[in-house]
Amino acid sequence: MLPYKQVDVFTAVPYLGNPLGVILDGEGLSTEQMHRVTEWTNLSECTFVLRPTTQEADYRVRIFCPGRELPFAGHPTLGSCHAWLEAGGVSKQAGVVVQECGAGLVPIRVEQESGCLAFEAPARNRSGPLEEAEVELIASGLGIARSEILAHSWCDNGPGWMAVLLESAEQVLAVRPDPQLLGDLDIGVVGAHTAPVAGEPQFELRAFFPGNSGLTEDPVTGSLNAAVAQWLIGDGIAPSHYLAAQGTAIGRKGRIHISSTGDKVWVGGHSVTCIDGSMRRP
Repeated sequence: MLPYKQVDVFTAVPYLGNPLGVILDGEGLSTEQMHRVTEWTNLSECTFVLRPTTQEADYRVRIFCPGRELPFAGHPTLGSCHAWLEAGGVSKQAGVVVQECGAGLVPIRVEQESGCLAFEAPARNRSGPLEEAEVELIASGLGIARSEILAHSWCDNGPGWMAVLLESAEQVLAVRPDPQLLGDLDIGVVGAHTAPVAGEPQFELRAFFPGNSGLTEDPVTGSLNAAVAQWLIGDGIAPSHYLAAQGTAIGRKGRIHISSTGDKVWVGGHSVTCIDGSMRRP
């Protein structure tokens, strides 16, 4: 049997975030077996915790979603770290856990006061504006006029997110994506809440990506939020610290804490374990 946890990420309230399966001892499993377990759980992602290959890392993780392995993803990073710490993991450096993954080494801050974990956003593989033809395709696929897209950018940090900024959070929540037009793309949509109350989210995000049965909406997406924060803060569109919401349109209540210090962006959130037990070895 393999030690297994199912963790809800980017929420302190069970069943309102994004679930993640974490196999805490993936040693000896083949890539094919990891794919098979991931498909069986029917979750958007599963991770397999392994011994690190470098002394700088506290653990290594392989991240899978149905049909493919990811070099990096945000909610699997925070959820895996939460599960590893809860299972008794002790980091080499006080207050910081270093995760090794396909994208390299990712520092994760342990914020004792808030109870959040926060990862350092990795550098984007691709940034800058999209091609106009791509923007027009996205507008058509979202069912909006091209003029409703105020800005756009590549937000590729492993997953190849293409992000667009709309005028308001209300517009973000109103879009109805066309799976025929957008089914092969990773699309992020973001808009500002026009009059946010103190302590409430300042931005609303939605994320759409190809799934097993067509276009899928992700409840809460750490990688997208990381790259969007780098874009919006870097372009002066967002402040250096803000709270984002995601999952509202599908009945979730994800909360993503963004903070920027110097040239680093940190993406944080709570995690809570919903299932704690074991899984039969494939």
